Amino acid sequence: MHRLVELDEGVVVRELAVGDGLALAAAYLRNREHLAPWEPARTATFFTADWQESEVEVALQRLEAGTALPLVIVDGDEIIGRVNLSDIVRGVFLNANLGYWVDARYTGRGIATTAVGVAVAAARELGLHRVQAGTLVHNRASQLVLERNGFERFGLARRYLRIAGRWQDHLLFERLLEG
Repeated sequence: MHRLVELDEGVVVRELAVGDGLALAAAYLRNREHLAPWEPARTATFFTADWQESEVEVALQRLEAGTALPLVIVDGDEIIGRVNLSDIVRGVFLNANLGYWVDARYTGRGIATTAVGVAVAAARELGLHRVQAGTLVHNRASQLVLERNGFERFGLARRYLRIAGRWQDHLLFERLLEG
């Protein structure tokens, strides 16, 4: 997926690229409070351009290996979110995990819903059978994004991830891509 996919007036989804570290650091710093309840506790280093550029390098290695599809949501030169397929498994599973977030200034505009749709289409192009995602039990907005994209709830993972400094339960969703 080397093309740009337009989501909204001036907003596009594209593959993560070398040099995106500075814009990612700015996006994460700008959204630090907005994302804090939904993500792992972050150290100050996480919000630096150097740290983000090193993460870009790792993500691009995973892209090259076929185990991830790291995407950014961009408005002009500004990164305003992420949507990622990670832990892509081939063989009998043909599965990926989905993660996403949108800048606080852009919520409520359908951008997350549309970006997740782009990721689902990319998963289908990659020949995957299934995409799965987890949300915090109380994150109804994220659950709606998934439901609008045809995901169905299939379980509850107790104490699944350490989010905001504590182990938290997650609702699990899946989207089957065949048929």
